[in-house]
Amino acid sequence: MRLLILTASLVSFSALSALPAQADACGDLIDRVVAETQSTVVNRTVDFAEMSAADGMTLTLACGDPSAVGVQFRGETPGDSYYALFGRAGRIATGIAPDLIEAAARRARGEAVTTRHSHADAATALVTCSVTNGSRGPMTGCAVVDKGQR
Repeated sequence: MRLLILTASLVSFSALSALPAQADACGDLIDRVVAETQSTVVNRTVDFAEMSAADGMTLTLACGDPSAVGVQFRGETPGDSYYALFGRAGRIATGIAPDLIEAAARRARGEAVTTRHSHADAATALVTCSVTNGSRGPMTGCAVVDKGQR
């Protein structure tokens, strides 16, 4: 009986001690994206963050298996700074070179202008982009996620 109680206690302790490690992993990922993109955290939970970046762009980061990062731009056509920001943030989330992520985002966004939503491969990741024109005006949103983890 004592062995059963001891085992249950150890399992409970192990489960509890794993929770902060998971939160720390996401926190570390968020911190790395913030540092790389020079953004500011606007909203943060245990497994999600929304950030504000230069030129009115926003970033979102969902931690998990898989983790994904997205960048949103309000306006007609995003400029080079949008793709550069997306490439840097995507590298942190996937480990893929920023230029590959940027090129995939340009392809996917170009197709999304006519199809509203499109995707393109970037090495082992998938980049998806949407172009919408809602009540708040036109918006481009692209996200990158590692295909191997989907």
